[in-house]
Amino acid sequence: MIAWLGDGFGVLAAVLGATALFFFVATRGALLVRTLSHSSSDEAAHVYPIYAHMWLIRLVDFQPLISAILLFQYHRLVARITQEIVRTDLDGSKVLITSCAFGDMIPRVVEAAFVSNASEVLVADIIPNELTHAKNKLVDCGHKVRFLKDDATCMDLGDDTVAVNIVFFLLHELPHAQKIRALDEAGRVLVAGGRLLLAEFHRPEIWPLRALSWIYFKVFEPLGLTLWNSHDPIALLQQAGGWRCERSTCFHGNFQLIVATRL
Repeated sequence: MIAWLGDGFGVLAAVLGATALFFFVATRGALLVRTLSHSSSDEAAHVYPIYAHMWLIRLVDFQPLISAILLFQYHRLVARITQEIVRTDLDGSKVLITSCAFGDMIPRVVEAAFVSNASEVLVADIIPNELTHAKNKLVDCGHKVRFLKDDATCMDLGDDTVAVNIVFFLLHELPHAQKIRALDEAGRVLVAGGRLLLAEFHRPEIWPLRALSWIYFKVFEPLGLTLWNSHDPIALLQQAGGWRCERSTCFHGNFQLIVATRL
């Protein structure tokens, strides 16, 4: 019995180790190689290969895996976003999803937007493969969903274009200066009274989870740690001015949803 348990733990450790290595190679490891090879000057240089190559997108975009990465809080966060959308009168207005996301967030947001009578949903991303993958999830939406190749930090959309803008786990992957620009753009495209719905990581309240999160960010997502302090989204929005912000957290403060209204 003891030998069987030992073998089981050994297999589990091997699987977890292989999974961690895969994600490191497909995320931060690839960026380190890109930096060393001096090939990091284009507009998408900060984008992990896991979001750029179609075979990797299809391999990783598996709902149970995505839920596990977010400590099984994915559905809770998306549910909060869709609830905010449904109780907003969007009659004749447009909704923007800034940057694609794995899992079923996009279909659920699109459904909620049309329940609330939105006229159109715009899905914007800098990576064409992400847009293609998202389009495959929305084959029944027809002309009511428009896909745009666009940069969250410098969007082609005009001022006062959308009533709701959803930014789902994008900021933690952006270089710090681009975090600020992305929030500026998120506000610029919103109409007066429009709302930014922003889901992100947050500084955990309990120290064991905080320590584990710190290790995770240091290894996989080093650009995300500043969300805990210098680049806290609400602090940046308040510094820019013209926002009314509310924050809710879940899982001992490890995740946050910010509802920011453009004044």
